Amino acid sequence: MRKLTTLFLLLLFPLSVSANNYSEEQLITSTQTYALQELSDQAVSYVEYAAIADNIAWLINMSERLKKYKPDRIEREEFLRTVYYEATRAGLDPQLILSIIQVESGFKKYAVSHAGARGYMQIMPFWIDAIGQREHNLFHLRVNLRYGCTILRHYLDKEKGDYFRALARYNGSLGVATYPQLVFNKWQTMWHYTAS
Repeated sequence: MRKLTTLFLLLLFPLSVSANNYSEEQLITSTQTYALQELSDQAVSYVEYAAIADNIAWLINMSERLKKYKPDRIEREEFLRTVYYEATRAGLDPQLILSIIQVESGFKKYAVSHAGARGYMQIMPFWIDAIGQREHNLFHLRVNLRYGCTILRHYLDKEKGDYFRALARYNGSLGVATYPQLVFNKWQTMWHYTAS
C-alpha cells in the first residue's frame, strides 16, 4: 500500500510550479514520503505526542515560553504538541520550527503575507497543487505545519543539510542573509532547549 501511495504521489508532483517570484521544482524523493493525506485542523493528541516524545518536559518548558503569544493553555499545548509531532516526523528540530513560525507569522494562525503566503508557517498556495490535495486549507493547524515541515525538509535535503541555504530557499530569499539569520537568532535565544 505504501509503495502504491508513493507511486501515486510521484505522478502527482509537477516538474515545476511557480507563483509570484517563486520557482519550485519537484520535491526530491526523500521528502515525498511525507504524504499529505487526511489532514485537518485537529491538533495532535496526547497519545500521538507521547508516542514520539520521551517525556513532557519539552511541552512544559515551551508552553511557558509561548504563553505571551498564546495565552490560552489548552490552545497553546495543542499547538505545541502538533509542532513537536510534525517537526519530529520530518526529522526537524521542533525549536527550529517554533523559530520559523515566530519570524514568519508571529504565531498568528490566519496571517497572510503581501505575497499571499498563509498561516503559521506562511505557505504559498501553489504548494497545494505541488504536494497536497485541493481540499487542504492552509490555515488549518496540522495542514499548515505538515506543509511547512515537508517543504523545509525538502530544502534541507536539497542543500545537503545546510540550514542557512535551506531557510533562505524556504523564505524565497536565497542569496540574502537576513531571513536565515533572524530564524537562527530566535532558535538560539528564544527557543533553545536542552533536555536535562
